[in-house]
Amino acid sequence: MAVVTKTEPPPRPPRRRRLLYRLQVMRHDPTAALGLILVVLLAYLVVAPLFAVLSDAFRLQYGDEVHAGQQPGEWTGYYLWRVFRSQISELLFWEPLVNTLAVAVGTTLFALVLGGGMAWLVTRTNVPGRKWLAGALVVPYMLPSWTFSLAWLTLFKNERAAGQVGFLQAQGIRTPDWLAYGPLPIIVTLGLHYYPFVLLLVGNALRRIDVQLEDSARILGAPRRVVVRRIVIPLMLPALSSAVLLVVGRVLGTFGTPYVLGLPTDYRVLSTGLFQSIRDRSTGVASVLATVIVIIGIVIVFTDMRLMREQRRFVTVGGKGAMDRLSDLRHWRWPAYALGMAVFAVSVLVPVLTLLLSTVTRTPLDLSTFTLDFWIAEKLPGAVGFPHGVLRGSELWEAAWNSVRIVGLASLICAVAGLLVGYVVVRGTAPRIAAFLRQVSFLPYLIPGIAFAAASLSLFAVARGPVPALYGTTFLLILVMAVTHLPYSSRSGIAAMMQLGREPEEAAQIAGASWWQRMRRIIFPIQKGALVTGIVLPFISGLKELSIVIMLTTTGTQLLTTLSIGLVDYGYTQLANGVVLMIALLSFTMTYLTQRLTKSSLASGLGG
Repeated sequence: MAVVTKTEPPPRPPRRRRLLYRLQVMRHDPTAALGLILVVLLAYLVVAPLFAVLSDAFRLQYGDEVHAGQQPGEWTGYYLWRVFRSQISELLFWEPLVNTLAVAVGTTLFALVLGGGMAWLVTRTNVPGRKWLAGALVVPYMLPSWTFSLAWLTLFKNERAAGQVGFLQAQGIRTPDWLAYGPLPIIVTLGLHYYPFVLLLVGNALRRIDVQLEDSARILGAPRRVVVRRIVIPLMLPALSSAVLLVVGRVLGTFGTPYVLGLPTDYRVLSTGLFQSIRDRSTGVASVLATVIVIIGIVIVFTDMRLMREQRRFVTVGGKGAMDRLSDLRHWRWPAYALGMAVFAVSVLVPVLTLLLSTVTRTPLDLSTFTLDFWIAEKLPGAVGFPHGVLRGSELWEAAWNSVRIVGLASLICAVAGLLVGYVVVRGTAPRIAAFLRQVSFLPYLIPGIAFAAASLSLFAVARGPVPALYGTTFLLILVMAVTHLPYSSRSGIAAMMQLGREPEEAAQIAGASWWQRMRRIIFPIQKGALVTGIVLPFISGLKELSIVIMLTTTGTQLLTTLSIGLVDYGYTQLANGVVLMIALLSFTMTYLTQRLTKSSLASGLGG
């Protein structure tokens, strides 16, 4: 009879030894610890602001207890009632919502017609100077969005707004309010700024369509309208849908243009209504409006992502040579080139030259009143808040230094954080941490800038636990600007790390290199291209950013963008135009250096 003996399991190592072993492993490969740190930081900087603004929408704020009949801090539906159902809800929400939708639809149609027409011109025809036109027509997006609105005011402003009247009014031509302010100028100026979106998306889609499909249909006897309706439009539908949704999403969160051109006639959209509520210290109302903007932004981007998945249904197979065949315009080649140049002139030359000439003439655009006072005068007659030329005094230089310093630090943090997120997502062994970082680092892209700024203000305006109140500090501006640009750098970091194998790092680890040495001598040098791009692109975007910073800056943290809007409020149009030209100059310079450094172009591929 066999005897069965019970074997004891091997004794577990002492807890202290296990802890020391884990610490030793973590010292050589701290990816898990780094992932946990990034999870905590992103949860606090991205997710917590959204919960804070949502909480403020349902908790009674100080000063509203008389109206709501509750005590401050209690849960309440008062702000929902005030925004959606009260006697002033029409003014607070419904009218701005209708105005926002009208501006979004009008801007989108304008951008589709202009951008789509130019995309077809530079990608599918033999128009002269295709490559040059493709690059030139992207330039409007490099300018601050309210550049066009200030140029519009310089031309059409009437006496309804404070300050110098526009060129037409100065020449004795009465400009009605509907032409000077309100929805029409907002739609036209935003359309001129955002049509490059459509140009790039539609242009790249047009280049991928195999024209052999069109040729085959024509050989079979299909007329041109049938070819367009049954072949071209279905193949273009994903790109057109993305262009529409991206333009609508951008318009939803833009602030400068609706503020400059809507304020004189009290034409409010959701972004300016949100800003006004915060300025009036109506925190609960502002929180409800910010939540609505966030929800709309998330819906728009998720719709776009779903449509992009549908794009797989429209894959074509064809040779590149067949895809690049161009339509011969024949005797229409030069008129088509003139049309492209006219669009470039209207969207770039006219706004920039209008702003420049306005800063060197006392009467707008009247060269007989030429002066350099708005640039270099020590004393401007009648000016109070800004009593000297743009280049005199310290305001411009302090704002420029703040812009370069704050945006530069934010871009550096953004680039490094994006690469670290990519490292943890690709190299880490915890799939839940990787999924969380991948999704949360992309979350700021779903939220319009002004709504995310309002959410950050809700979180950091007061002290919460060990974190002090950060409102009015440079640190808060750096944090918010870094977080809002993180989606681009994190996606760039993930893509860069997926292209880098583990072998160089493993070889260094076998040779005894620590984790920090491997990062400093292998990862960072190999990924320097992704790091440079992750620094420079957010820097260019941050220089002309207004929606994100308008509610977070104070007198001591003035930026170039907020300085220009402040001058608009004072009615100093020429001085505001001068500051915007300085922003445009910095933006152009950095864009040019970026393209030379990365050997790329925003319009790469569009001109052939």
